[in-house]
Amino acid sequence: MPITDEELALTAAQAGAAVVRAMYGGPLTRFEKSTDDFATAADIEAERAILDVIRTARPDDAVTGEESGRTGRDDAERVWLVDPLCGTLNYAARSMLVAVNVALRTGSGVTAAACADPFSGEVFWTGGTDGTGGADKSDGADRAGGAGAYVRRDGVDEPLAPSAGSRLVDVNLDPPFPNEPGFRAVRLLAEPGFAERFRPRVVSTTLAVTWVAAGRRAAYVTDGRMEDNVHFAAGIALCRAAGCVVTGFDGRPPHTGAGGLVVAADRETHAALLELIGEQLPPGR
Repeated sequence: MPITDEELALTAAQAGAAVVRAMYGGPLTRFEKSTDDFATAADIEAERAILDVIRTARPDDAVTGEESGRTGRDDAERVWLVDPLCGTLNYAARSMLVAVNVALRTGSGVTAAACADPFSGEVFWTGGTDGTGGADKSDGADRAGGAGAYVRRDGVDEPLAPSAGSRLVDVNLDPPFPNEPGFRAVRLLAEPGFAERFRPRVVSTTLAVTWVAAGRRAAYVTDGRMEDNVHFAAGIALCRAAGCVVTGFDGRPPHTGAGGLVVAADRETHAALLELIGEQLPPGR
């Protein structure tokens, strides 16, 4: 029986996670990408394992990998977005806070996604969004059409249920910062209104995005451009499918407007964060 896209995303993410787990703690060759960024041998090997799974099952699909770039037809309707090791600096410092992200964009929507935690053994997954690709809703929020999102542990799937009860908000402090000087994430943490309502966390891996869908975080905030973003595509799809509120800094879909990403467990949390962010952005952004 042919493998479904959902199971393929799961299998590919698990293949990458197995490599990341096996190489943890050993000597790692580094490959400099810029003055502030690098990949390790684990990134390269994990991406190779993921791509092997995808290409074996879907040889006609295109792939965009964090390390290998774009392969396949430029006009391909189906494109896999692969981040083999999100949290490379954490990993190189022997911190286990990392994620393996795999998402399938079909046309304008993400139709399958998986995010694996190599060290807990959990894989967060969804069949995708409603296919709108983040189209504007009547209230400006970006939400899914009931696809559902799950976490798989030891072969058993459990539905994800967002909750703002923890009041914990992860804020990504890593560059790039395309909205500076108007917005800087570090200033958000210093806002009195933020401290009154939320408790900050800085995990520095997109694993934290999945935690919003799972009810382990109230929200997640990062700057950046989101269109076909290999780091965030899977997490955005998971959160939308779980019923979270997902927008950019200006309340529009995250791949439009000012960009950035605000993922919240509920509308109240989302509105509070947008208000705080809006105090930094210049008028019209």
